[in-house]
Amino acid sequence: MPASRSRTNEWKRSLQQVFDRGGAIEFAVARPDAPEHTDDPHDHASGIDLVWRVKVLKLTAQEMIVEAPMALGRQIELEPGIELVASIAIGQNRWMFRTRNLGLDGATSQQSRSHRSLRLALPENVRRCQRRAPRFDTRDMHLPEVEAWPLLDPKTVIPAEHAVALTWEECKNGKPIREEVLDQDVAKPTIGPKFSATLMNLGGGGIGLRVDSDASQPLARHRVFWIKVPLGPELALPLYVTGKVVHTHIDSMQRTYAGVAFDFTFNHGHEKVIAEQIQYYIERVQASQLEAHARALESGDSGS
Repeated sequence: MPASRSRTNEWKRSLQQVFDRGGAIEFAVARPDAPEHTDDPHDHASGIDLVWRVKVLKLTAQEMIVEAPMALGRQIELEPGIELVASIAIGQNRWMFRTRNLGLDGATSQQSRSHRSLRLALPENVRRCQRRAPRFDTRDMHLPEVEAWPLLDPKTVIPAEHAVALTWEECKNGKPIREEVLDQDVAKPTIGPKFSATLMNLGGGGIGLRVDSDASQPLARHRVFWIKVPLGPELALPLYVTGKVVHTHIDSMQRTYAGVAFDFTFNHGHEKVIAEQIQYYIERVQASQLEAHARALESGDSGS
């Protein structure tokens, strides 16, 4: 049997290795418009996928227990039965698979940052792809392409974040958003030249970014950035947030991976705005999936 096929068939051993090392998997809520019975479930999906990185806490014959996702100290609620697209990574190898949330684990988990854990169904099969491939991730998940600017004067985020908060309140009240106002100079902090990055995952207090080699020079000269993260169509107003780079590494393709912690030093109230936006986004993605399943049942097709 070829080595690559053997590794795919023995993915449970790879998952066991992740668990033994105290490692994590990544997952996103599956898109309802993804084609069924395909190796590329997100190949034609619309919208943006927000990926959570969660620690594997326990393995059984039927399920894996992982820490419940959080954002800025808030629990991210996932409905039981929600389908997820997940991945396991070891070295240069990545296995993608579909699973579903079986609900909260009954025991309080001291290993989880949220002290809660989720039960995820073990998949029937997985698909292997190369991590080093330039577009390995976009075949399965539509990751957000973010804009970032070096933040030259951190105090100047205060009026900008106040403008975001006012726009978010209007958005919650059903008013059309005025994103163009946020992009005017009057609402911008003091920033340097813009560069682009890919948002790879979201953690409890920050994000992971991937920056191509030709755009990574600002990371060598600056540590604090003003970041814009689009999460449409579910979230009409992008996330606008200050981030501080806490670690970086460069891969074999000279792309820089940066761990960025959210920074609310000069405006603690903005943390609530970002947390509300993330929660609203995840609720809408789940609602879309549940509505799609309900339509499939009404038409006599279970969609499974």
